Amino acid sequence: MRSVAPELSIVIPVYNEEDVLPLLVQRLRPVADSLKAPYEVLTVDDGSTDLTAAVLERLRREWPQLRVVRLRANAGHQAAISAGLATARGRYVVTLDADLQDPPEVIPEMLHVAQQGNADVVYGVRTDRSTDSAFKRLSARAFYRLIRVLSGTHAEVDAGDYRLMSRATVDAINALPEHNRVLRFVVPALGFPSASVSYRREERAAGRSKYPLAAMLRLSLDSVTGFSTAPLRFATWLGLLGGVAALGLLAYALVEMFLGRTLPGWTSTVVAVTGVGAVQLLCVGILGEYVGRMYAHLQGRPSYFVAYDSSGAPLTAEGELAPAESRQA
Repeated sequence: MRSVAPELSIVIPVYNEEDVLPLLVQRLRPVADSLKAPYEVLTVDDGSTDLTAAVLERLRREWPQLRVVRLRANAGHQAAISAGLATARGRYVVTLDADLQDPPEVIPEMLHVAQQGNADVVYGVRTDRSTDSAFKRLSARAFYRLIRVLSGTHAEVDAGDYRLMSRATVDAINALPEHNRVLRFVVPALGFPSASVSYRREERAAGRSKYPLAAMLRLSLDSVTGFSTAPLRFATWLGLLGGVAALGLLAYALVEMFLGRTLPGWTSTVVAVTGVGAVQLLCVGILGEYVGRMYAHLQGRPSYFVAYDSSGAPLTAEGELAPAESRQA
């Protein structure tokens, strides 16, 4: 017997969010109930080490529409969202962080825009980011513009992972073979019809940020190497320029030698070796990033392993969620 799919799924990745979860439910449940349509709230516990799992189970007993998917180990923010998309059953799917910096009150507007405008994707765009540091605001805008130039992907400059997607969009994402997805660039790269709604970004409701500088740098590196071959071309041109510079230095040294104006020394040698060596190391490093991605892809290891799904959805032998067709059968 085929179960009836909800109109909306709200996917929320959580990692060590025991403090903020009750606050999230207080604000999200009235919003979801006001939609007057079947819905599910799908929380993906990304290997939390605090009391997040216990808090989710308590909240689930009080809120029938709350669903808990637990990963066996911490897989990262983007992998947790991918796990949620793989099991979400809604006709529309919203991805929302648990920290309440992105207000859940915007969801009805997103759904209305998608239904009235026939948009497959509705982005939440932050028009006021005063709660973020100046460094984060400037670096984020610079990075988004860099990705646009390098890859030609027209991602919204002030849009993060707060978005609504149609079932067709979610199915397209789930069909992609890549593992290290950066969804804020994967989604616009699909080219599906889109729209946007604006909102003011708020302060984190409780707890500490799970996106320190190191995590942001890893996300940036995955974004650049996953969506553009420009660094490879940059390495090639840099290598060519280094070679031309080395030839010029060689010609200069030969002319000086024939003119008898050379003195024994090591300056020119050190400059030449250092310059060429630096270029080579940079090029090898960039090539290594791409080789590493290819190696990880050839290994075919899943980005996450699911340990538990409160809905009772079947899992594959590898610990991934079974295809949607088998879950609805």
